[in-house]
Amino acid sequence: MQKINPTTPAPAGASLATTALDSVATISSATPASASGSNARSKSGERGNSSGPAYAASKPQQQQQQQQQQQQEETTSSCKQQELQHEQPIAIHYLASFHEICVVTALLPLVTLFTCFVTAYIFQYDDVHETHCRVYNIIPSISAITGVSPQRYFWRASIALHIGPRIPIAFVYKNYYRAQLARLAPSLVPKTSWLISLILVLNCIEIAALGGVTYISNRENYPVHERIFITFMVCSLCYMLATIHLNGILNARKTLNAQQIQSIKWKKILFVVSILSTIGLLVFFAKHRFYCHDLAFSWFAFFEYLIAIANMLFHFTIIWDFPSQFMLIVQGPRENLTQYLAAKPKIN
Repeated sequence: MQKINPTTPAPAGASLATTALDSVATISSATPASASGSNARSKSGERGNSSGPAYAASKPQQQQQQQQQQQQEETTSSCKQQELQHEQPIAIHYLASFHEICVVTALLPLVTLFTCFVTAYIFQYDDVHETHCRVYNIIPSISAITGVSPQRYFWRASIALHIGPRIPIAFVYKNYYRAQLARLAPSLVPKTSWLISLILVLNCIEIAALGGVTYISNRENYPVHERIFITFMVCSLCYMLATIHLNGILNARKTLNAQQIQSIKWKKILFVVSILSTIGLLVFFAKHRFYCHDLAFSWFAFFEYLIAIANMLFHFTIIWDFPSQFMLIVQGPRENLTQYLAAKPKIN
């Protein structure tokens, strides 16, 4: 009878199958580890390779940051400037009626001339009637009554006060005329603009000649005094004519109010008076200078007074051109003043 050993080994086929399963399990368990290692190596490689482009891309970012900082600084500075401007409000230091200034400016030489004539005629009769012909004379010339003392100083002070406001008034007229160019036809704008500039130049020359004929008397330097007086006469008449012509162009398609009608009417009347007086002045000046006729110099002086008065009254028509304007002296930032004035409606 045969004995059977309890530790009998398994069949060969079963051992081989077990061994194969163990090897497969070992391989399968090792595969994730190797894959994770390769993934780790690939990630580390990607990090190492990406460090170069990231460093290169950091420069544009720095430039963008610097630009943003500059923009923030500019914004901060502009905000500070605006705050400072708001802290400095517009302040009016002087407010005067332009109408009153023009009235005083125009009447000052007229009143002074009348005062010089009366005082010189009463107290210095022989001095003001003396001429190179030594003929009978009853009306002294303007140069005679303003060339003796103390009328000389009174007249010069008056003209100095008169010339001061007339310079800004000339530029006020220029801007006043230019503001009306918008309603003209485009073809008329260049010619009218040139005429406005010519009027400004003639007005400034007239003002300068008035100062020259005042401060260089005929007793001190007669040839220079005579040439300056001729310059004053020519520029004055040309200024009057150009102003009347300009008003005709600007008001051709406009309905005028009563004040504007009065201004234009008196400008035309005073221009005609100046033209006729100039003709009479030249005629009697020639009779006095070359023929020494009696009373020729008196007639010359009479027309000279008419020319002076007509010139003063012509400029006095400004009271109808600017009836309700004011002159301001203000303090404040220029930007605030520009915005304030731009927000106000314009009146032509």
